Amino acid sequence: MDLKTRDPDDPDAVAARAREHGGDLVTGSEGLTLPRSPEGLAFRIQRSQASQAFLETERLVLRPFTAADTPDLLALDNDPEVMRYINGGRPTSREDIQIRTLPRLLHDHPCTGTRGFWAAEEKTTGAFLGWFELRPLDDHDPAVVELGYRLNRAAWGRGYATEGARALVRKGFTDLGAQRVTANTMAVNAGSRRVMEKAGLAFLRSYTEDWPDAIEGSEHGEVEYGLTREAWQREE
Repeated sequence: MDLKTRDPDDPDAVAARAREHGGDLVTGSEGLTLPRSPEGLAFRIQRSQASQAFLETERLVLRPFTAADTPDLLALDNDPEVMRYINGGRPTSREDIQIRTLPRLLHDHPCTGTRGFWAAEEKTTGAFLGWFELRPLDDHDPAVVELGYRLNRAAWGRGYATEGARALVRKGFTDLGAQRVTANTMAVNAGSRRVMEKAGLAFLRSYTEDWPDAIEGSEHGEVEYGLTREAWQREE
């Protein structure tokens, strides 16, 4: 799905975290594990998430990115399956994350007063799942926003992308002044297209882009999906 350095759920990493906090382990509803200390680390993480959350759903917390997310972003963008429809699965360097990716993720948009990208965490464990995007295409006009998502493979097939996308569409239309949501992907990216459809977006057109580095499937072109505020309201 377009839609860690060390995998946070690797047994050695989990054990190290548990030792750090002087406690045992607790497993969340999705099988993701974090240490539990006598002071209630699991509760403190959830409370911290809620205090800085941009949006919460039944299973997700979407929060602003920070520079501390660099290791998770590096791992996400170095999974060739995650990046298959983005750059053909080519590796991404830490420098790329710091110089190109993070400034984009940390950018505040004047027209909405908020970011356009959010880190996605599993609500009960705080595990990093990837990111979601709802970004105004014009920094000074919130009318048209772009929907996007990139989740790690551990999160695939669990409905997280649809859950987050639907919640962001609602947020855009009810709170951020959006009049139209648009989303784009490669024509062959069937998984991403299904998420767009489940989020209420409809197919609008096929088109081609002149990419400098063609990747497998790019010969079939791109697709655009969209949803207007009026159409969304009719379905509510």
